[in-house]
Amino acid sequence: MNQMVLLPDIEQQKEAIHKTFTNQKQHQAIVGKTNARERIKKLQALHDAILKYKIDIRKAMYEDFRKPGPEVDLTEILPVTNELKHAKRNLRYWMRDKKVSTPLALLGSSSYIKYQPKGVVLIISPWNYPFNLTFYPLVSAVAAGNCVIIKPSEHTPYSSKVMMKIVSEVFSENEVSIFEGGIPTSSALLQLPFNHVFFTGSPEVGKVVMRAAAKNLGSVTLELGGKSPTIIDETADLNLAAQRLSWGKFSNSGQVCIAPDYVFVHKSKKEEFIKLLKKKIKQFYSEAPQSSKDYAHIINEKHFNRTVHLIDDAIEMGAKLEIGGNFDIKTNFIHPTVLSDVNLDSKIMKFEIFAPVLPIITYSTIEEVIDYINTKEKALALYVFSKNKKRINKIINSTRAGTTCVNHNLIHFFNLNLPFGGDNHSGIGRSHGFFGFESFSHSRAILKQWSPISAIEFLLPPYNDLKQKIIDLTIKWL
Repeated sequence: MNQMVLLPDIEQQKEAIHKTFTNQKQHQAIVGKTNARERIKKLQALHDAILKYKIDIRKAMYEDFRKPGPEVDLTEILPVTNELKHAKRNLRYWMRDKKVSTPLALLGSSSYIKYQPKGVVLIISPWNYPFNLTFYPLVSAVAAGNCVIIKPSEHTPYSSKVMMKIVSEVFSENEVSIFEGGIPTSSALLQLPFNHVFFTGSPEVGKVVMRAAAKNLGSVTLELGGKSPTIIDETADLNLAAQRLSWGKFSNSGQVCIAPDYVFVHKSKKEEFIKLLKKKIKQFYSEAPQSSKDYAHIINEKHFNRTVHLIDDAIEMGAKLEIGGNFDIKTNFIHPTVLSDVNLDSKIMKFEIFAPVLPIITYSTIEEVIDYINTKEKALALYVFSKNKKRINKIINSTRAGTTCVNHNLIHFFNLNLPFGGDNHSGIGRSHGFFGFESFSHSRAILKQWSPISAIEFLLPPYNDLKQKIIDLTIKWL
């Protein structure tokens, strides 16, 4: 069984990594030939193990950053179990050869696509949703028939220990293995010629991963982030917008890659929206969020200090503190914070916040909002709260983003029939459901010539006037 542990000596760990990688390379053909029934059996075993260790998962995430138990269930366990159930229901269909039409010029042949595993793949997962963002790509990788090495974040050691326990019970080491560690561990792994790398994290580290994969001509899926804008127009239901944004922004203490990063609200609705937002925050997290069992904390001191600096800079540049501003470095606590009248040149508008701080900017015309969004990198998500269908469509058609949610936020992540992923700076590739299966598969094109006579035979050398006429007709009509 899988007994990988954190090795204090990086040279020892490198040796273990190379050994595991070599074993998986040798084993990949066996795993790749498994049928749908065999893969579904593995997915079922993973599903059973997750339910078995549900309480352990909850406890681990509380130890890592005081994540509330119900929030762990809803945002960590539920998305993975849904991914598993969806894959089990649909895997036989996904694995089938997909027939495609064949052009008339190739009369006498048939064509289809066969999905084959990429081979040995690497999953590098982040700390903000350690269980969710490790196991949902694992589901896709296993469903596609790959061998997998996982490198979880070193910032969530308790969560990593539980994940190692689950993996060791379900998979053999030459099929799925986990290595804990920091940057040296990631660097050692990225030197190896993986067939595919699935990375979730920041754009800066994503570039490092992509460069490393390129050296081995390996493919990548990069789930990154960025500043996801939210637009609230004058027709929006402000009470619903305040309620949904209070959840979407402050869930996991704002440490969410698709969290609303900043809000453009129509100037005629600013005061009312802020009033409702304050009300909802207090309703969700009480008057004293520091002692609330429903509110997570910042992952570590480094991110705590970064966030406090962003708030201080925004206030120095004229932002008004509407709610929040209370901190506790001992527990890495930051009160849910709302800032209004935020200067667009302040640091908080230049970097992804990834913390429980929501800047609010007013606007007069939707064109100025669209122009601003289009001057920035493409966001991972864009949110629109409006009852005006024409305006909603205008925003969608005039902007670019990895994903978009109208009159809600975050919940598109839970729809496994939608592809999830960014665009350029916010990510490369797609995940979830079939799209995740496809990312970990090679779409092999196959054409079979079943007729003894092929149309192309009539066009082989030596060329003459008749053949040239047939070529000309083919170019023009077929």
